[in-house]
Amino acid sequence: MQYGLVERAVALGWARSRVVVIDDDLGRSAAIAAARPGFQKLVTEVTMGRVGIVLGIEMSRLARTGRDWHQLVELCSLSGALLADSDGVYDPRFYNDRLLLGLKGTMSEAELYLIRQRMASGRLAKAERGELAVPVPIGYVRRPSGEVVLDPDGQAQTVVRLVFDTFDRLGTLNAVLRYFADHGIGLPVRAHSGLEKGELSWRRPSRETLQIMLHNPIYAGYYAYGRRRIEPRRTVPGRPSTGRVTCGRDEWLVVLPDRMPAYITAERYEANLARMAANRQIAGSPGAPRGGSALLAGVVRCGLCGGHRMTVRYHTPTSRNPAHGYTCGYDKANYGTGTVCQHITGPALDRYVTGQLLDAAAPAALEVSLQAAGQAEAERATLDTLWRQRLDRARYAADRARRQYQLAEPENRLVTRQLEADWEAALAAADRLTADYQRFTETQPRTLTAGEHAAIRALAHDLPAVWHAPPTTATDRKELLRTLIDTIIVGVVGDSETVNVTIVWAGGHQTTGQAARPVARLDQLSCYPQLVARVTELAGRGLSSRQIADQLNTDGLRPPKRTDRFGPGQVLALTRRLGVRIHHPRGTSTALTNLGPDQWSVGELATAMGMPTATVYTWIYRGWITARHHPDGKYWIITADAAEIGRLRERRARPPGYYTRARWTEPTEQAEPSQEGTPT
Repeated sequence: MQYGLVERAVALGWARSRVVVIDDDLGRSAAIAAARPGFQKLVTEVTMGRVGIVLGIEMSRLARTGRDWHQLVELCSLSGALLADSDGVYDPRFYNDRLLLGLKGTMSEAELYLIRQRMASGRLAKAERGELAVPVPIGYVRRPSGEVVLDPDGQAQTVVRLVFDTFDRLGTLNAVLRYFADHGIGLPVRAHSGLEKGELSWRRPSRETLQIMLHNPIYAGYYAYGRRRIEPRRTVPGRPSTGRVTCGRDEWLVVLPDRMPAYITAERYEANLARMAANRQIAGSPGAPRGGSALLAGVVRCGLCGGHRMTVRYHTPTSRNPAHGYTCGYDKANYGTGTVCQHITGPALDRYVTGQLLDAAAPAALEVSLQAAGQAEAERATLDTLWRQRLDRARYAADRARRQYQLAEPENRLVTRQLEADWEAALAAADRLTADYQRFTETQPRTLTAGEHAAIRALAHDLPAVWHAPPTTATDRKELLRTLIDTIIVGVVGDSETVNVTIVWAGGHQTTGQAARPVARLDQLSCYPQLVARVTELAGRGLSSRQIADQLNTDGLRPPKRTDRFGPGQVLALTRRLGVRIHHPRGTSTALTNLGPDQWSVGELATAMGMPTATVYTWIYRGWITARHHPDGKYWIITADAAEIGRLRERRARPPGYYTRARWTEPTEQAEPSQEGTPT
């Protein structure tokens, strides 16, 4: 009937040679103009004034949206083109015809809306009864009757269950992917269309496929509909499958529990979703454990500014051993105001929390070790089952190739030659798989040996050895810590070495304690008054610096940083600052004597400048201080007159990074002379 409109155009007076048929949009919806090249061609021709009349069986054939329809009517009115259908011929330049065409377009658009609404309502009603057929994921098949069942292939079921078991044990999606790749395990995929529809094939696992499996509620027995919607702003013209977005669970249209055969329980499914959400690197979750040395990354929070999560900062000190610390700079990072709230050296806090963790886990160590042994045996048994199933499949393929070869006619050499090659290839694949399985059983027996059981029980009584063992990675330690601890809240007391620590254990129980962090100066120690009184008392009794240091260590007093024991040099530096004289027996003096004018020892200059001795040594090594070794090679002798002392005080008073910035901003005016070393 549509092609017959050519005769009507001829009857209306147009020459047959001037009648053009546009059939590019057959089978396309008239609701979207961008996906209709024929309609776009028509609009172009009308705009250029090359069209005298547009004919159609119905005006709804031209456009199903008001925007496209009224645009066409307006262009026809401007160019003088007519519109015609089975009811008559219309001239858009006349009001009555234009009104009638507008009504036809509105009715056409409303008709399409009603059709869509009825179809969507019927589809939703069927889904609410659990009868709407939805695509089934890996591990499921749909029978001809429409019923969804577990995949009848035993190996396919084993692999699907292994995905969830491995995620429960390893905790991250990447770890599951690496585990499957290391063991050469493929995922069972059945073709949904084509000549091989319904055939099972084994494909390499990917991160996207595993993520879809862990998020799909059908594995927990749910029938779900409406998990994805079409977002018009993301739709690409001409590509109907684009624009799909995943909705939150509260936005799903239909959720029916216990309607599908399940691989896992609903509780296990919810736990998997919570764990994947916690693995995301956002402010509200700790993130997945990583390989860095910071044990408390993601779980430590600041106790001074409202419990904001503290960040980890790694640096490489002069010893070239990577170190880390925990810093809270929430206001500075988010609002650009204020300074760092607090900074705690990482190893000190890690040691304290590790001790608390091992003490809490010690009573259950034996039970955990037995469960670990059972888990290891279960994992090996699952892998052994997979190997056996792969062997059965390979042997079946070889036997099938043999039967196909034997059933072929010998005279048909072209066919028999190919079947023979297929048979040989199947036999070779079965032999390789058998050899690989034998190597697997030799390296990983199905059950643990008596020696392995004994080693596990022995380690249960020495948890620190397991914790610090080289095979135990930083990721393993973090995973164990997050299993038992939810949050750690820390707060430094003033600028002292004392850190208040509150550990929130899994289940809500809290324990409090105090850890010690390294500080820059002795006067920052909370026990500094006690230390001063003790040193003054011991010096008054005539003890040497070494004897005083030994007594301080016996009393349990500790220096501010770098070491946990006092030495004679630290005692001498403290007594010089306090102006206390120390008795040195003959031959035991550790101090520099008989220094000339404008000569200083390291401790004396540090006391005069009011800075740590470690900073003085750093300046010596960088060439900022003129110094030479004592003849015995043990001490430094510093030369600094009054002018040099003033220059050093000026350097001490300037902010960190001053000379580095000066090199780039005003190198000729403020940069230090080159003979003093590179300024930092």
